Amino acid sequence: MFDRDARCLLSHPALTPHNLSFRCRPVIQRGCFTCGGKYTVRELDFLQYYCTTCGVEFHNDCHKRPRRITHPYHLQHPLTLFYRDPETGTVSNIIPDASPSEPDRFGEEPDTCDQGRYQFVDIVPSISDIIFDKCTWCGKCFQGDWFYRCLICSFCLDLPCAERLPPLTVANPKGHHHSLLFLPRPLLVPCDACGLVDVREPSYACFQCNYMAHQSCIDLPRVIKITRHPHRLHYIPYRSPLSFSCRICYKDVDIKYGQYSCNQEDCSYVVHSRCATHVNVWDGTDLEWQPEDSNEEDIASFKNLGNGVIDHFGHEHLLELKKHDGVGDTDKQCDACVFSIVSPQLFYHCERCDYSLHEVCAGLPRKLDHALHNHTLFLDPSPPNNYSYMTCSVCFRASTGFRYPCSKEVKECFIHKSHDDGHPVFLSTSYSGEDVILCKGCKKRCSGSHLHCTVCEYALCYPCATIPDELHYKYDKHPLTLSYGKEKSSCADDVYWCEVCEKLLDPKEWFYTCDECCTTVHLQCVFGSSFFMKPGSRFNITYGCRSVEVISNSSNTRERCYICHNLCTGSIYYKGYNEICKTKYSYYKGWTSRVPICSWYCLTERRW
Repeated sequence: MFDRDARCLLSHPALTPHNLSFRCRPVIQRGCFTCGGKYTVRELDFLQYYCTTCGVEFHNDCHKRPRRITHPYHLQHPLTLFYRDPETGTVSNIIPDASPSEPDRFGEEPDTCDQGRYQFVDIVPSISDIIFDKCTWCGKCFQGDWFYRCLICSFCLDLPCAERLPPLTVANPKGHHHSLLFLPRPLLVPCDACGLVDVREPSYACFQCNYMAHQSCIDLPRVIKITRHPHRLHYIPYRSPLSFSCRICYKDVDIKYGQYSCNQEDCSYVVHSRCATHVNVWDGTDLEWQPEDSNEEDIASFKNLGNGVIDHFGHEHLLELKKHDGVGDTDKQCDACVFSIVSPQLFYHCERCDYSLHEVCAGLPRKLDHALHNHTLFLDPSPPNNYSYMTCSVCFRASTGFRYPCSKEVKECFIHKSHDDGHPVFLSTSYSGEDVILCKGCKKRCSGSHLHCTVCEYALCYPCATIPDELHYKYDKHPLTLSYGKEKSSCADDVYWCEVCEKLLDPKEWFYTCDECCTTVHLQCVFGSSFFMKPGSRFNITYGCRSVEVISNSSNTRERCYICHNLCTGSIYYKGYNEICKTKYSYYKGWTSRVPICSWYCLTERRW
């Protein structure tokens, strides 16, 4: 893609900048003004820019990089753009293709009339005795082939660091009462605002107060609101000598550095500055001058009309509280969580249609501040009509039940039964792809939101963390209990068989069991891919003209899946309707015969 707003590097910054034009040519006759190269580094990339006013030409991307710069990270000497050959390691300020004596690969005559112009810097080293592979400022290895280097002291700067141009002075910083001066050295001591050491970030100092802070920390918001706490949080530069843990990462908060705390009486909520302003925690709104609405109330999900009758906002008819009778209500499912309603649970039921809600699910709040998202969520009870809106953004399970979409509570820290050491686990906001964190449940890599131990390296992905400890199984009169794996069996000859698929079960993996009936079941056999689908629901597939209906698999015969050709053995299956759209051969529009599909995996295959 070409840059429509490209500006010439020779245009004076105080005057109107020269706009660069672009064209596609394999050769720059007089050489690129930035790198001196005559040919493109990649033969397929023939895009080049040129300035009609100055008469200079640039390779693609070279128009963004000056040949020489004076950078705030190294004000002593100018920096020159260099090229490092990825194969030989040769370092040069002219790419190999820039040599005017090289034969023309594109059928053009070599230009020998201007050989001297390629020597545009003081020296052109071919192979250096110094290894140039790391940026002097951030210490990271060079990612690309280009970097800036000082010809006097061998100071090197990679392109990401060179693009940062911090101002030399910050006159009125929000977090300090004096002006701050740029510190032309990586800050190797903890930042006074966040308490962290980050050599990659520009830093500023007030030598009068011996105050040093990162560029991103000098203007931290003074008042914020995060979804993990009901009150506003205020920034304070230090705290009284009391020991507290951050309520987001659950590590100790150093009293000497800046932090956010709640100023409500009898509330000791404290978080690190970086944790509170993390992109997954804070929505980016500074509330310093905004009044706090103290009269705001959460909207209840239903109105209590008395005698066990409620008017729920998600259903058009009145719901009546009743007790599970054990026989007539066997197939009842909650429309909110899609879990079965079992005896002796109380639930709300509509006498005019097949609509039921657990007593607890009926009271779900219409507005929710959830620790997994930085905006307020609002309850949506309407059945989804498109399968792209049925998948949870955290656990990635598809469901036809209620959901909380974002408008623009789970506990944050608790004891999980799977962790034998008894340490609390918390919702981690770190989504870095550098560290590989494996889930102790499924043994897969944790991607996105996950639970992490506050003491050791124990971690759980969110799908494993939200598996219920106890579950009703229709073929067992007792509830099944989740077993978190047995490292050593009491008997070497113990063999576990799944009651559903009749295959061997690994006792070291998680599974459901009933000790009284000696029942063991795979997790996959219990949940499958469609556990949270309620029979009777209907929705559309986004690709093609297709509609899908969820069918209860309660008959004595089993349909054969149209995709995998296996029998539909789950508790539910799908019927897909393939709509005939208008084509150049036919103007008829209708529905074809129903196609049976066994699972969610087969449903999302684009082969029907």
